[in-house]
Amino acid sequence: MRLSEAQTGQSLIITKVIGHGSFRKRLNEMGFIKGKSVYVVKNAPLKDPVEYRVLGYNVSLRRSEAHMVEVVTLEEAKSLQLMTCEGVEEGGENTENYNIKGSIINIALVGNPNCGKTSLFNLASGSKEHVGNYSGVTVDAKKATFRFNDYIINLIDLPGTYSLTAYTPEEKYVRKYILDESPDIIINVVDSSNLERNFYLTTQLIDMNKKIILALNMYDELEKSGATLKQELLSKMLGIPIVPTVSVKGTGLNELFEKVIEVYEGKNNVIRHIHINYGQDIEDSISRLRKILRKNRPVTDAISSRYVALRLLEKDPESEQLILDYSEKDAIRQITTEEIQRIERLVEDETHSLITGYRYGFISGALKETFVGGKNHSTITTEQIDVFLTHKYLGIPFFLLFMFLSFYCTFELGAYPMNWINTGVHALGGIIERFMSEGMLRDLIVDGIINGLGSVLVFIPNILILFFFISFMEDTGYMARAAFIMDKVMHGFGLHGRSFIPLVMGFGCNVPAIMATRTLRNKKDRVLTMLIIPFMSCSARLPVYVLLISAFFPSHRALFLTGLYVVGIMLALIMAQVFNKTLFRSKESPFVMELPPYRLPTLKNTMIHMWDKAQQYLRKIGGVILLAVVIVWALGYFPVQNKDEKLYNQKMSELKQRKEQILKSSSVAQSFSLNQKGISDMREPQLKSDSLKQIQGELESLSQKRESEKLKNSYLGHIGRIAEPVMRPLGFDWKMTVCLLSGLPAKEIVVSTMGVLYQANEVDSNLADGIKKDTYQSGERTGQTVFNPLVALSFLIFVLIYFPCIGVVMSISRESGSSWWSVFVICYTTLLAWMLSFAVFQIGSMI
Repeated sequence: MRLSEAQTGQSLIITKVIGHGSFRKRLNEMGFIKGKSVYVVKNAPLKDPVEYRVLGYNVSLRRSEAHMVEVVTLEEAKSLQLMTCEGVEEGGENTENYNIKGSIINIALVGNPNCGKTSLFNLASGSKEHVGNYSGVTVDAKKATFRFNDYIINLIDLPGTYSLTAYTPEEKYVRKYILDESPDIIINVVDSSNLERNFYLTTQLIDMNKKIILALNMYDELEKSGATLKQELLSKMLGIPIVPTVSVKGTGLNELFEKVIEVYEGKNNVIRHIHINYGQDIEDSISRLRKILRKNRPVTDAISSRYVALRLLEKDPESEQLILDYSEKDAIRQITTEEIQRIERLVEDETHSLITGYRYGFISGALKETFVGGKNHSTITTEQIDVFLTHKYLGIPFFLLFMFLSFYCTFELGAYPMNWINTGVHALGGIIERFMSEGMLRDLIVDGIINGLGSVLVFIPNILILFFFISFMEDTGYMARAAFIMDKVMHGFGLHGRSFIPLVMGFGCNVPAIMATRTLRNKKDRVLTMLIIPFMSCSARLPVYVLLISAFFPSHRALFLTGLYVVGIMLALIMAQVFNKTLFRSKESPFVMELPPYRLPTLKNTMIHMWDKAQQYLRKIGGVILLAVVIVWALGYFPVQNKDEKLYNQKMSELKQRKEQILKSSSVAQSFSLNQKGISDMREPQLKSDSLKQIQGELESLSQKRESEKLKNSYLGHIGRIAEPVMRPLGFDWKMTVCLLSGLPAKEIVVSTMGVLYQANEVDSNLADGIKKDTYQSGERTGQTVFNPLVALSFLIFVLIYFPCIGVVMSISRESGSSWWSVFVICYTTLLAWMLSFAVFQIGSMI
């Protein structure tokens, strides 16, 4: 943690002072040294500055300064075995002398998209972050902590980015993190199969004057191609240690972190800071700017003056933020303008283009001396595959075929474990009914929790299988091709080509898909994409789809499921066109997206992604869904009894007594075995058998009517009946209305609510049977089934479109920067859902 986060009265141990130059020197002189104890005395009235006690005297620091001091609590230090206490003062406070056995190293992983950075993160830390072979998978920093040798490693996986120019949200995030957090070491992960492109980011890191280690990832591909690289010579030229790695196999990772410790301890002879030569004209400008930047430099500034000068000369959009704390900022602006004008007059070109050219010249020169290219087999294979998969006529049919096969396997393979889970849920409910006495607690456990959660749990196999296929397509690099072939279609509907990736991610969960819109450069493109992502059928809707399609369209399950996904996509494209013509009339951004080489993903990565989705689903079941199930059950259970229910209970009690009397008077089974004298003797037991069947039938009918009447008169029934008139034109009754209302927090709750409302009578029945057997109990449609194929289709369309879950609403508000867009999404999706479901039901009824 940082010292600025500490609470008043805390005693802490300093593990490091971040930054360099005058700021670090000042803090060290004040006693803020690794291994010393620091005590938080108090905050100023306005919470800044803060008073600390170090080395026996009090000192105050601004929070911005305290943020640059990394500390651990005494408890954390002991648990991590980072120190041993030398002694205690008379006053009972710990002395400031601690023997630090190990330390904490903050490492930032930086690299281009598709370079294997997140795979390295997962294997090194044992984390389970999603790995995908396309740009924008990591849309935020992921942190993992683990021990290596005597050190605690804090590993930060930053978003994939091609450069550190403040252009895309990823670039801004990565640059801001490096500058603000000052990681001890940056591991620059480089794709060995494309060194020239990847090294551009490396040159920008060199300019930042940070400690860097190069991880030459996918090094096996470089060796297979027959290429050769003089690593030692390149390492000396760059002043950066180099370690070959193959992250998907874990090759070279131990050597990589051993090199990290070596660099951290200052024992590496290679590492040094070099200056890339940008030509005499630019170097003169850099020198002039550095003089004034160093003149009255803010004491907390931990940024290289050379880096700031380069950012200013490149006309970086956010370079102004780098000089806000400089007292000479007006003079800095003036000199920057003069130098840019001078250079551009001399070379007749933009300064940023000139600097970029020098960087690539530096890369070219370094590789010319150290690298001999080979034959890139992966590129050849990729080109051969792309002849078919990105063909202008065959590309889209191939994409639809792959999706159809995924859905087909989702149903066919998922049917077996679904039946096993369903049988287990009913068996568990039966055991509890057998051993628990009747009462509210048993009803809550069996009818509420087991049936409600079981109805959601049963769909985990379908979700796992679907995500296995989606993950496989992502990891191979095919999803990037899907974006490529869909680019023209997307532009036709006013969308940016890069919007396709967040839309596809929406099939998994709309929340990370909303976050993935950060990869879009233009804010209007981002908001437009956010508004249509809710049409992508996320995994939460899948249980509803599987349930109703299996019940009412069993012969064409894969076709109907594919159709729902296609309808969602088409609605998204149509609404994008509408919004583009009305709300967002902006110039299109150019579509630039990398098509990475095809790679066969490891089973481990694919399984990690699949299991990660299952964990999210299970966490929902144990959290919000469990709470919703209990609430829905309680609303359906109370009030406990009414006049009609008492009457049903009285009639059922009378029938049970008659049944017991018949069984006592004569056993049907005994009559059949003892009487063998003639047909006349068989009539009595036969009549008694018929009577028993009749009574049992009446009991089941009364039980069903009692439960229906109980639900109707419950609080849940009242809520449903109040809203039913609005939903009746869509073919929905009050039960369906309640199910839809319960799905507002999360769509999985729709199925769990059905599990509570549509209780099947037979032990071996499932939820689908209970839905199909549900009938109207009053009115002109008494006795008719409520659900039929047309109503089911109308219901599915409504679930596809209406109100996105609360998580999506909050994500849209956060990512768009305005809650107005969240309100707009809620209103327009729900209204559109009602209109389309109305059209489906009414037109279908006429046909």
